[in-house]
Amino acid sequence: MENKKLFSILVPIYYNELNIPNTVPRLKNLQQLLPEYELEFVFVDDGSGDKSLQLLLEEKEKDSRIKIVKLSKNCGSMAAIQAGLHHIDGDVVGIISADLQDPPELFADMLGHWEKGNKVVLATRQDREESISQKAFSNTYYYFMDKLAIKGYPQGGFDFVLVDRQVVRELNQINEKNTNIMSLIYWLGHDRTMIPYTREERKLGKSRWTLSKKIKLFIDSFVSFSYVPIRFMSLTGFIVAAFSFIYGIFVVINALTGVASIQGWTSIIALITFLIGLIMIMLGIIGEYLWRILDETRKRPAFIIDEVFK
Repeated sequence: MENKKLFSILVPIYYNELNIPNTVPRLKNLQQLLPEYELEFVFVDDGSGDKSLQLLLEEKEKDSRIKIVKLSKNCGSMAAIQAGLHHIDGDVVGIISADLQDPPELFADMLGHWEKGNKVVLATRQDREESISQKAFSNTYYYFMDKLAIKGYPQGGFDFVLVDRQVVRELNQINEKNTNIMSLIYWLGHDRTMIPYTREERKLGKSRWTLSKKIKLFIDSFVSFSYVPIRFMSLTGFIVAAFSFIYGIFVVINALTGVASIQGWTSIIALITFLIGLIMIMLGIIGEYLWRILDETRKRPAFIIDEVFK
């Protein structure tokens, strides 16, 4: 009798004690939809300060298919996913959030596409049951990702994904810090397909996806996958230099001919202030790139695993 393929489901956990009692049983119920697969559940506790780990350990006592990776501190959802990818054994891996805003049952369709040869299957959001501000930020972020970083990037975005074991090996070899795992998956360029769905509103718990984390992801994504910020500085510097040169010629001609007198210092002060502000912005952009280069050269790991419960 042919051995069943192993399907690993990876779930990053951060302050999800209210979700776990519902998430774990719903994931386990997938076995009924997928009788031809063996299931493995890998939960990564990303330094949660609530009872998430305790609840997971209780679930593990009842089901040996559950594996728990405990990080030493909060490293961020992307680092948590990276840590989990190093501890999965499946032929194919599904990544899903713990808050059940993404329907786990969609994995059945995603596995069907994987069986047809697609090494990456993306569940892309055609709509989301979220606030206007959340939709606006997400739509803006994914619009710029498509236009300025990775061409063809799904405009609705994705973080609910299924990948082949080969993709997992390649991701584990990259080991980049301050990056976006989802963007890396898309950047690898393997055969992929997309399944649109509507992301549901969060019913339990409070989202820890704060504005500061969103801004960090925005910066990380563009510094990691786009040269546009640097190219923007070069172009802006060229334009400002050209206008300054033209303005300098204008001032010299006026001084020699006396056709028009330059009165007051207000315009000069405004111009200097504008240019100093522009220089500071450019130095900040350069600093973002330099800091990430320094962070990579120090070879510090993106995550520290405190303990693995197998």
